[in-house]
Amino acid sequence: MKKYIIILTIFLCSFFPIKLFAYQSFVVMDRESGRVLGSKNMDQEMLIASTTKVMTSIVAIENTPVTDILCASDEVLSVYGSMIYINPGECMTLYDLLVGLNLRSGNDAAMVIATQTLGYDNFIRKMNETAIRIGMNNTVFENPHGLDDDSKNYSTAYDMALLMRYATNNKVFMEITKLQKYVLESSVEKYIWYNKNKLLSIYKYATGGKIGYTGNSGHIFVSSASKARESLVIATFKDKDRFNTHKELYEKYFKLYDSYKVVDKYTFFLSQDYYKDSHLYVKNDINVMLSKSEVKDVDVKVKIIKKKKYSDGDTVGTVSVYVKDEFIKSEPIYITSYKSKSSKFKSLFNIFK
Repeated sequence: MKKYIIILTIFLCSFFPIKLFAYQSFVVMDRESGRVLGSKNMDQEMLIASTTKVMTSIVAIENTPVTDILCASDEVLSVYGSMIYINPGECMTLYDLLVGLNLRSGNDAAMVIATQTLGYDNFIRKMNETAIRIGMNNTVFENPHGLDDDSKNYSTAYDMALLMRYATNNKVFMEITKLQKYVLESSVEKYIWYNKNKLLSIYKYATGGKIGYTGNSGHIFVSSASKARESLVIATFKDKDRFNTHKELYEKYFKLYDSYKVVDKYTFFLSQDYYKDSHLYVKNDINVMLSKSEVKDVDVKVKIIKKKKYSDGDTVGTVSVYVKDEFIKSEPIYITSYKSKSSKFKSLFNIFK
């Protein structure tokens, strides 16, 4: 019996590399649509270590000018592990601290950012509010750094992929996360920081990411990559070979899927009887990554809300994209009267007359 088990194991491994079973959970997500292209245990809640700092970065950038100068206090003495080694009384800009937070995974930088921007408790509250706003329904933040001794941050591979997807839309964050080297001078010291994210140096399509590790969490990694018109984000939990894993997953899914513009905002047109004298439009394209075999299964559904009274720019429906029965993404449908649209064109014509 053992002989047959060994033969079967060898046979399976020839088709499914052992490395596929190395991580406890993962998600590969289409950055444009949010569609999950591949996953394993994606809703399993686990500790997230320093990948927490993606959220710390976003909350800081969205609520405080990055040019603000922040001075460290005794809060930096309460943490350990990965540090930028800022001392009480030392000052640098929020931008500099964010670089230290992401490139060096500075736990002390996280404490300065949280304490000296919104105040520690308010900052943690804002982290959780932001998580809810972007759909991270299985995530709890208790601190801004990810250490898990006295307080703990829990999330899932799906939620962390959602967070990284959201972060890729933030220009400041993306500028910082892809830096490989940074030189600065604080109020008392000069620093040279190098990025711990090795994916940036081994995979040319990588655009950023954040690593995390504690003894309790294991190796966590969230990252992003873009190739041609396709963009992906990946989250992996408990994977020691995380950089190579992400590279292999990106190469695999970029080969399997292509980006298709399913709804084009410039050509979107609805012929319907209710809003006869009005133009219905969408503000954004809907791009979805699909395998070749899925193209025939795409279904676009339109729902119109009949309003007796409306103003230009009101929402009067939605256009939604499905692949078979899987909901992918929707966009609001807006309205403007043809008369109003015509007036706008006349005004523009008069400007250039």
